[in-house]
Amino acid sequence: MLIKLTRIAVTAALLGIVQNLYAGGGWPQPKGKGYFKLGHYSIVSDAYYAPNGKIIDIATAGIHISSLYGEYGFTNRLTGIAYLPFFSRATLNEQKSGRTGNIIAEGDEVNSFGDSEIGIKYGLIVNKPIVVSVGLTLGLPLGEQTGGSTGVLQTGDGEFNQMVSVEASRGLNKGQSWISGLLAFNNRTENFSDELRFGLELGTKIGTKWFANVKIINVNSLNNGSDLETPSNGIFSNNIEYLAITPELSYQWNEKYGVTGAVGFAASGKRVLASPSFSLGIFLKL
Repeated sequence: MLIKLTRIAVTAALLGIVQNLYAGGGWPQPKGKGYFKLGHYSIVSDAYYAPNGKIIDIATAGIHISSLYGEYGFTNRLTGIAYLPFFSRATLNEQKSGRTGNIIAEGDEVNSFGDSEIGIKYGLIVNKPIVVSVGLTLGLPLGEQTGGSTGVLQTGDGEFNQMVSVEASRGLNKGQSWISGLLAFNNRTENFSDELRFGLELGTKIGTKWFANVKIINVNSLNNGSDLETPSNGIFSNNIEYLAITPELSYQWNEKYGVTGAVGFAASGKRVLASPSFSLGIFLKL
């Protein structure tokens, strides 16, 4: 049981990581321009969406990730993208008997570098009312698979994945608002099931320095991999599914610098934590 619960903790990190797909939407960065963010993401939960979609109680698990995210325009159509979680912390609280108060399972933790992503985005249609980009993202298995005193806490899944995506965006209200859509296919190795991802973002500028948006991501497993849920496999996060809704508010105090904060909710899911996630960041625009 302990092994399974520690895997749940790391699965939740994907709810935050996948949101980076929408940093630029369908718009590639102009040549020599970029967007860079230093961020922190946290989720702590004692509730879990079981494989049948029902919420069950678990020992309190958590994931905390400090990361760097960046987009840089190599040309007016080609943008390079990187996500580097330089500090990832997975935790599992100790468990006590409700009857005697005695500890029945020790708590555990692991601190390490996390699974990272590098990618490119290419603008197929630019300088039009509706812009369209295609992307390729490579997931690098740089996290810890056997961490903590028990050797079962993880900050990475050990599989190299490749995701292809199409994003489309349109400015609204004379450029004061926007809408973006996402369609992506994620090919996962090591007998993990592949995934289809769908997304929608709506955003608007409020006054001169505030921005508000909401991001919706739906991840669906194709269930074409092996059953990796048994503890003997030592691998986690297979066949996860969720519908994540993330409102975000940003403040840009000048042309270059700003701060952003978001709260993410899993409206439904399978094999993911069932509590809100919180993220904060400071960003730079070149």
